[in-house]
Amino acid sequence: MTSPAPFAPPAYAPAAPPQPRPLPADATSGGLAFHRLVFARKRRGWWTPLAVGGLALAFYVAMLLLVTGIMIAVALADPSFLDRMTALGQNPSFDLKDPVMLVFLLGTIILMLPAYVLASLIVNGKRIGLISSAAGRLRWRWMLVCTGVALALSAVLTGLSFVIPGEAGDGGAPEPNPLWVVSLVLILLLVPLQSAAEEYIFRGYLMQAIGRWLRHPAFAILLPVPLFVLGHLYDVLGQISVGMFAVAAGWLTWRTGGLEAAIALHVVNNLTGFLVSLALGSDPTESETGWMSFLWSFVLIGGYVALVEWMLRRRAARGNPLPRTVVLTPPPAPPVPAWPAPAWPAPAAPDGYAATSSASRIV
Repeated sequence: MTSPAPFAPPAYAPAAPPQPRPLPADATSGGLAFHRLVFARKRRGWWTPLAVGGLALAFYVAMLLLVTGIMIAVALADPSFLDRMTALGQNPSFDLKDPVMLVFLLGTIILMLPAYVLASLIVNGKRIGLISSAAGRLRWRWMLVCTGVALALSAVLTGLSFVIPGEAGDGGAPEPNPLWVVSLVLILLLVPLQSAAEEYIFRGYLMQAIGRWLRHPAFAILLPVPLFVLGHLYDVLGQISVGMFAVAAGWLTWRTGGLEAAIALHVVNNLTGFLVSLALGSDPTESETGWMSFLWSFVLIGGYVALVEWMLRRRAARGNPLPRTVVLTPPPAPPVPAWPAPAWPAPAAPDGYAATSSASRIV
């Protein structure tokens, strides 16, 4: 008889490592448009927009509580300040003769920006600059160009509004404002930040949140519009004007691949309103909108969109197109290690037998 063959366990292969999460088709072909840039972040799961929104809201509420605590402390020290806060709660408006209230109202809007940036950095991880544009940063030169265009167009229309007869005012002289210089400085410093904060929330966060779930840009452009309109208390014409602005800002953000053009229009529009109101002694958030004001708003928005589109096409024709998308390279699959079978020793021969090769015979 023959001796048992040497024992060798069967070869085996290790379990395959987890494969990288597949990218959407537009990430590797045409490129991710602005509203889809969440897919270019470190963490891009379906849940991330919800987590960013919830965390940003928590940060914002915490900041508001801190500001409220400071305001309460000031009110306890100055009873007249408490009266002003009470009047503000009963009739929310921008009193440009009261710099403290101006800082409070604009500041509560500005705080949305750091809350969102911090939440996005924590949840989505690296490449935080993608909340600004497809270039991964705020394109300052492009934003300055857009601001110049918006300023020129707004200056022409504002001048025409004083020449062409429009809605009749109250006819009274504006009330004196001994602190108008302070108000002017605060407007120039804070209104751009307030405008940018609104754009980062309504055209930044909301567009990219919707774009994480819905690919077509129309959803990302149009769905945030009602929320933006509800955040402004105007009459019917005023709300329609706000809606037009929201649609234009969303389209510009998608078309240019970033927030710069929308921020420029928002800043110039709000600065014009605040500065004219400061000069006339009126409330920049006055709820009634006349037909002429609606017409000027329509011309400003439409003219600005047309000029930005013309600049985009001109850059492309000159061979210097504005980067609008981000193309990603799919990560390579991790290699599977080829592990050899372990070298187990052959078992010992039974007692009374000699270990031989399988070719030997016992005689």
